[in-house]
Amino acid sequence: MNKDVKEYGLVTSAYWGFTLTDGALRMLVVLYFHQLGYSPLAVASLFLFYEFFGIVTNLFGGWLAARFGLKSTLFSGLFLQIVALILLAQTQWLGIAYVMALQAISGIAKDLNKMSAKTAIKQLVPADQSSRLFYWISVLTGSKNALKGLGFFLGGWLLHVVGYTGALYCLAGGLTLLTLLVGMNLTHTLQAKQYKAKFSEVFSTSPAVNWLSGARCFLFAARDVWFVVALPVFLTLEAGWSSQLVGAMMAAWVIIYGMMQSSTPKLLGFADHAPTGQHALYGAIALLLVLGAMILAAQVFFDWQMVALMGLMLFAVVFAVNSAIHSFLIVHYARSEGASMDVGFYYMANAGGRLLGTVLSGYLYQAAGFSATIYASFVLVLVCVFISVNLPKSAMSQGTD
Repeated sequence: MNKDVKEYGLVTSAYWGFTLTDGALRMLVVLYFHQLGYSPLAVASLFLFYEFFGIVTNLFGGWLAARFGLKSTLFSGLFLQIVALILLAQTQWLGIAYVMALQAISGIAKDLNKMSAKTAIKQLVPADQSSRLFYWISVLTGSKNALKGLGFFLGGWLLHVVGYTGALYCLAGGLTLLTLLVGMNLTHTLQAKQYKAKFSEVFSTSPAVNWLSGARCFLFAARDVWFVVALPVFLTLEAGWSSQLVGAMMAAWVIIYGMMQSSTPKLLGFADHAPTGQHALYGAIALLLVLGAMILAAQVFFDWQMVALMGLMLFAVVFAVNSAIHSFLIVHYARSEGASMDVGFYYMANAGGRLLGTVLSGYLYQAAGFSATIYASFVLVLVCVFISVNLPKSAMSQGTD
């Protein structure tokens, strides 16, 4: 096996393992603090620093990776996640401020890992093989999300079986073992090149990267505004579902979503070519139609539970295609030297969208109910459509500086 491929496989394994703990931790916090009597807005507030520091991390992390190599950012993220899991298990200190601070650490860890894995593939795939790049990015992103779905299920299951504290120690132990195994086998993968990044370059000057980042921000805000807090609380509080059932349902959604991402190149017929900004626009329009159909169905049947569950699967399919196209385009648009900074800037916008969606999810559900989060999602996707109109309609040269 080619050494670069083997070592990239190790990086990906670390990313997968981290993702499993990240999904489990998210479900643990949502369900456990809801059980403690926290309001939906209070539960949403626990993740504010998680998303906010994701913005900061992507801004600085891309520059750090360009300067010191992806290996350093990868292991920094793994170490920080282990620390966060252990400290969150100390229930005698639990409170909103304490959990928010540790969620900040977890958010930093997550984006260091994501940026490292997504940028690494830029160095692995030759610049003239855009269809192959699209395939591998789709597989990486899809498999990651499938594992995050398993993490949702794992979090709900562990909470039921071993309790909140026991679940966190299990996750910390598993991630520690994986970190040691990867560390013992990883040699000098994807180190920094001779190019020395300037901090002023963290803000992209590429119009394509900037428009794509803006579209990504509103795309993910549209997902999280109803998926992150409102949906699990709605199913628990109003539909009477158990924590295990909510965890299983959320897991199934993300697994289907991940499988669809991995299948996007084959599904859309991109065997010998790759998508362009025009395809990202079409995908956003399709997502808008899905949300419009959900709103119309609710007006006809007056049953948001049925509409949410049926619409959830269709939303997963269309959103997965959108996400796969976006994930390819940012790596494709990124400059060849200092790619981690363009990727970091893009995922900074992604984290900003998640932050916006998380806050709105808790606030709108508490103020106006579940239906308000679907209406908000429609508006956010509409903004994404308007931004996506500005994306390049034809293929760009990969690695454009």
